[in-house]
This record gives sequence, C-alpha cells and structure tokens, in this order.
Amino acid sequence: MQLYEEAVGFVGEWSPFQRVSFLLLSASLVPNGLTVFAIVFVGASPPHHCLVPDTNHTRAPGAAAIPTEVVDGGQELSRCSRYRLDVVRNLSAQGLVPGRDVNLTDVEQEGCLDGWSYSRDVYQSTIVSEFDLVCSEQWKQPFTSTVFFLGVLFGSFVSGQISDRFGRKPVLIACMIAQELFNIVQSFSPTWTVFCILYFITGFSQTSNYIAAFVLGAEILTGHVRVLFSSVGINCGFAIGYMSLSLFAYFIRDWKHLLFATSVPGLVFIPIWWLIPESPRWLLSVGRVDEAEATVRKIAKFNKVDAPLLIFNDFITKDQETKTLPNKHYNVFHLVKTRNIRDTTIIVCVVWFSIRIGYYGLSLNTSQLHADPYISSFLSAVVEIPAYICMWLALKYTTRRMTVICILVTGSLSLFFIQLVPQSVSYIAVALEMLGKFAITAGTALMYVYTAELYPTSIRNTATGTCSTVARVGSCIAPFVLSLSVYYQYLPHVTFGTMGIVSAFAAFFLPETFGQTLPQTIKEMRKRERINCSFTTSKKHSKPLAILETRL
Repeated sequence: MQLYEEAVGFVGEWSPFQRVSFLLLSASLVPNGLTVFAIVFVGASPPHHCLVPDTNHTRAPGAAAIPTEVVDGGQELSRCSRYRLDVVRNLSAQGLVPGRDVNLTDVEQEGCLDGWSYSRDVYQSTIVSEFDLVCSEQWKQPFTSTVFFLGVLFGSFVSGQISDRFGRKPVLIACMIAQELFNIVQSFSPTWTVFCILYFITGFSQTSNYIAAFVLGAEILTGHVRVLFSSVGINCGFAIGYMSLSLFAYFIRDWKHLLFATSVPGLVFIPIWWLIPESPRWLLSVGRVDEAEATVRKIAKFNKVDAPLLIFNDFITKDQETKTLPNKHYNVFHLVKTRNIRDTTIIVCVVWFSIRIGYYGLSLNTSQLHADPYISSFLSAVVEIPAYICMWLALKYTTRRMTVICILVTGSLSLFFIQLVPQSVSYIAVALEMLGKFAITAGTALMYVYTAELYPTSIRNTATGTCSTVARVGSCIAPFVLSLSVYYQYLPHVTFGTMGIVSAFAAFFLPETFGQTLPQTIKEMRKRERINCSFTTSKKHSKPLAILETRL
C-alpha cells in the first residue's frame, strides 16, 4: 500500500507551487497579527479624572475640585472622585479660590457624577473613553480581552470539526472574510455589550482561519518544508502583522478608524481561493480520489513536471491504515489513568499554562511600559521572529527538557529584575521585558513539538488538544493578572515570573525525547528514560513534528 508522500513525491518539496503556497499561506496570517493585539491600542486607558462642567453663573472651579492622590510615588489627580461640586462652587461664588484661599481636604468627596475628562495626548479615542470603562466599570477593561479569548477557545473546539467536514479552503476563506467584516462592524458598536458580542465572533473567526491555514499548509507541503512552514513560516506571518499594527496605531489614534483600517488588509487575501487548491489529503480522506488526482496534476503542471498515469492507484490514508489495526479508542481520561502519564500530563499542562499566560500577559501589557506604547508594541512583535528561528534551530540540535527549563528560567528572571530598574532608565526595563517575551515566545513554539514527542501515537492528538485547551484558559486569565498592577505596579511581572520558575522546576521531572524514537503505545511511553541533563545527544535525533494546532 502506498503512502501519500510517496504518491506525490514526483512534484518535489520546494518547487514553484510549494514556494507560492508557502508564501501565500504564511502571508494570510498577517491580518491575524493585526487583529489579536489591536486591543492594546483600542482598549488603552488614557489618563483621566472627573469632569467638572462649566457654569454660566459662577467661576469654574476647574482642577481645584479634583483631589490629588499618590500613584507610583507621584502626585496625580484622582481618577474616580471629586470634592462635592456644590460646596466648591459656593466657595467660588463668594470670591474665594478653592485650593488657595480655602483648604478643601475636609470637604466631602463624591463620584464622577458628570462623567470623565480624558487626556488626548496619546489616544484620540479608545473604547475606555467611548464607553467610560473606568472606576466602578474598570473590570470591563480586562474582561473585554477575555471575551476575545473565549471566542478563540470556542473556535478551537469547533473549527477543526467544520474543516474536517467541509474542507480546509472554504473554512479558511469564509472565516477570513468573517473576521474582517465583523472587525468593520465592530467599529460601529453603539455600546460596550455590542462591542463584546462582535469581539467574541471576531475571536472565533480569527482562530478558525488560523487553524485552517495551518492545516492546509501542513497538508499541501511535505518533508522539511512542512516543518519549516509549521514552525517558522506561519508564525512569522503573524509576527509581521503584529509589527504592522504599531504603524497603523501610530498614525490612526481613533479606535473606530483603527479597527476599520486594520480590517482592510485581510480582504486582499480573498484571491487565495483561486490561487491555492483544496488539500489533496483531505479530498482523499473523504473519498474524493478523482478530485485529489486532478489537484495533484495541476500542481505538477504548475511545477512543469510530468505526472504518472495513476497517482493514487494503490493508496491508503492514515485513517484507513489505522482501521486495519486493533480498534481501541482513547480519550482524555487516559491522560490521567496511570501514575506515569498522569504526572507527565499535569507537568506539561502547568508548563503550557505558564507560557501562554506569560505570552499574552506581556503582549497585552506593552501600552503600560515606561517607553512609548507604539515602540514597545513594535519591539514586542519584532522579538518573535528571531525567537521562532532560534527555536527551529534548537529543535534540530538541543535536548527538549533542558531547553524548556532554560527558557523558563531566562524569561522569569528577566521579569523579576524589571522592578529593580529606576524610572530614569526605562529602556532597561523595556529590554528586560523583551527578553522575557523572546524566551516565552520560543517556549510556545517548543511546547507543541515537545508535547507531541512525549505522548504515544494512540493518544497524541488528545494530549496536545488537552494541553492547548489548558493554555487557552491561561490566555483568558492573563488580562485580569495585568489588573493586579493597581495594587503594585510590578505584581503582574512577579506573578508571571513566579509561575515560570515553578514550571521550570516541574519540567525537571519530564522525560527527555530528543534522540529517541516516537512512542507508538502507552506501554512504550512508560519505559522512557527520565534523567538526562545534557543539552545534546550523540544519538540520531528524531524529526520535529508539525502539529496541526494553533498558537491561540
């Protein structure tokens, strides 16, 4: 019986069609990079204080009606309270200047009954200033990001099943259009509730087209090109979009116009429908052999090679091949059935959770760094590209366990040291945070491969999906961890760093997989050697797997 890669080997691994597909599918993730972290600018909280309206009958009390408070060692106008305006106006009507002739510290305070006044020094408008998401409504700021990630979580469950039924290409194009259209509609949201509903749908569409592009590329491409696409190509496309976001946001300071502008680039990729074919692997899996052959012949013609008369004459899919084996089904409960698998699963889930909550926490925190938010966001995106390239090389030459430990320790220590940096040298704090982002981004790419190598074939997809789901829960929580900064400015960094150190310690107890054959059964998994602290091995190393998963 013939395997797929043997059947299509005549078209080549890096021929013209493969290069075009690699480029287009990687570039199709640029709009995703624009979408995921747009909330950094769209949901930024500008400096604000209670609005003190002018009157025609008395001298306006102005800033004197706003008490001051100490924030991070400096004096700022109170964001959520003011002195009772009727008292201050009476004093002003008597010819007294509040704050100069009269001490207002004993005057009773009240909330911002007339709304808030927002600074426009950096942002012309955000959803925070549009919908007054401050003070008693401040919880809505992190919850807005969480709504998006809940959409991502739901999309990751559903999109795979949809693309398995209807095909990779239709789901890719449909979800790409949906993402951009709902982004555009979102810019006209009349209320915060409507904004969140549309944001949830955007998150669902975003992860669905990401997974579809990932799977389509992994199934069209073969050999080392597939591994390069899965680990570097698609992630770099996302990072380029993330970098472009800073440029858009710098020139477009209004949140509505920014959402609209970042939606337009995605529409440029709709012609992919005519440029990229449906996955021949998927066509074969649903019994559409004639269409699969026709697709491969078109690829061969594009590459200017001759196709054999019969391409899939003696072909079986892996699904069919599996059906010839004893029919034993595994589910998520097998991940905790024995002590060995249970310990490994718990540790891997802890590491995934720590890495993912750190990744999104640091990415969403760029507007709060000491430096300019646009430069900080750009740097946060730039460090992702070398992180993916370095991890691709590390997967080829270094051991998995020690690499994970070093990544977690490096990222955690850099976050711990941020609190020691004085405000006068804020660029050092930015550099440390970028070092942490670099390490955590590399760890994200590594954990997909490491997880797949830890578990046997019979339960590999279940294990990867379970760990990825736990990680997505971390991304939903990350915005609320950032809210801890109201108690202590660097508490989020300390939290992320502490979780990283705990995960690094736990990773010491994971089995090493570098240089070992992939386990086929749970019994083989239990025989794995656990103690090996070297960074390299003289054994012939196994190929990194290309996991059909998404980073979100």
